[in-house]
Amino acid sequence: MTSVLILGANGKIARLATHQLLTETRHSLTLFLRHADRLSVSDPSRERVIEGDATDVAQLSRAMTGQDIVYANLAGSNIEAQAQAVVSAMKSSDVKRLIWISTLGIYDEVPGKFGEWNHQMLDGGYLEPYTAAAHIIETSGLATTIIRPAWLSNDDTVNYELTQRNDPFKGTEVSRKNVTDLVVSIINDPTTHIGASLGVNQPNTDGDKPAFY
Repeated sequence: MTSVLILGANGKIARLATHQLLTETRHSLTLFLRHADRLSVSDPSRERVIEGDATDVAQLSRAMTGQDIVYANLAGSNIEAQAQAVVSAMKSSDVKRLIWISTLGIYDEVPGKFGEWNHQMLDGGYLEPYTAAAHIIETSGLATTIIRPAWLSNDDTVNYELTQRNDPFKGTEVSRKNVTDLVVSIINDPTTHIGASLGVNQPNTDGDKPAFY
């Protein structure tokens, strides 16, 4: 049994991952979020909820006690500060394995018309903090995997493909269930994708923008 700390546990993908982990595995889950009353526990023997701030190293360090893997589903304009706090807390707690959700476009890796559209949609300083956060993760010395999803949908499908850090991004969209499946697969085999930054998309979604726009 693996002990998993989920940061940003109220996020949509994090909730899906929690459900899949409870349904398909015997892992123990610690759910860390800013407002604990947003979550209800379905299996008290395997879940505990901690209220905290992902920029607070002391709070993070306490939550990391006894954990094997940290899965960070964080967001916001202060994502760089969150990344630094997570890395610092992991090092002080001697936790090595980190799965970090980011976004597409942080390396200017999205080609063509879709790349132009994506840049316009995320203009106004949105991407720069995520790029800086990814750099903190990549240079942390921890065993990390960064996941860069395409534009997210709620499609009920699990069928995805991956690109690496230096590859052109493929496709335009991906379901949250796809991202969840990738996260759970890494938690189940933490030796996979160490040091990777993975773009994730659904096949046959190439175009100038996602079909739902």
